[in-house]
Amino acid sequence: MAGLRRYRTVVSDSALWAGVAFRDGDIVISTPAKCGTTWMQMLCALLIFDTADLPRPLTEISPWLDAVTYDTAAVLAELEGQQHRRFIKTHTPLDGLPFEPGVTYICVGRDPRDAMLSFENAVANIHPDAMTSGGLDPQVSQPISEDPLERFWMWADAEFTPESPSFGVTLANLVHHVRTFWERRDDPQVALFHYADLKADLPGQLRRLGDVLSIEISQQRLEQLAAAATFERMRNRADELAPGVDANLWRSNRNFFRSGTSGKWRDLLDDAAVDRYTRRVGELAPPDLAEWLHTGLGSK
Repeated sequence: MAGLRRYRTVVSDSALWAGVAFRDGDIVISTPAKCGTTWMQMLCALLIFDTADLPRPLTEISPWLDAVTYDTAAVLAELEGQQHRRFIKTHTPLDGLPFEPGVTYICVGRDPRDAMLSFENAVANIHPDAMTSGGLDPQVSQPISEDPLERFWMWADAEFTPESPSFGVTLANLVHHVRTFWERRDDPQVALFHYADLKADLPGQLRRLGDVLSIEISQQRLEQLAAAATFERMRNRADELAPGVDANLWRSNRNFFRSGTSGKWRDLLDDAAVDRYTRRVGELAPPDLAEWLHTGLGSK
């Protein structure tokens, strides 16, 4: 782990990757929070198992390896025992991950404003018993302000930090995470997807993912598998597919898949606020990355 940046929050510690014995073919799904992590895990599962009928809950098949709320030794033992192609979840940026030959690293981007509002909904859905049983401070899940616009600007104006006493979710951290992939997007081991592209053409993006992972699939089978990964179908299987169901993390598993829509930030931000937000993004990302983050329309 020498030379890697260490990321630590109340729920994760990237140093836990030091215990992983990688295999050729491993897949690391590294996304900012609420940018399509579970969606990408499901798409990988569909291709790897060639069925929508998974043998166990998705969160057990594809564990969040560097979450401090799990028994890391047990997670590593479980991964070592897996005979199928492994796909592992993390919210650690690429500069905090061991970069090993034969491993594919996947990131999913999303309009940061949508990710922020989705994260707020997710935090409100955390079951209070899950916080205390996981050794976390229940106050972490409390809103920092009652005013949603004030919360937005606290999120947008915060500086990047690899260590956070809370969840580490800010605009600067999200942009930095995606930028670590963006700057290596020409590396054959690195693949970038976008939430908007997944919504616009799920079969096409599943085909692209199959190409990235060198998994051949017929067009008919691709259409069948993609149908199992629509938002509504996944929400109907929330008890199997939501993250953390093994730890009773949510008040409602179904509400983890709350809406899947984009653009609700328009109800919060007027034109002047959008201009201010755009200037802030310009401080954090080059123009091509900023445009891609907010539109997709042409992943790597």
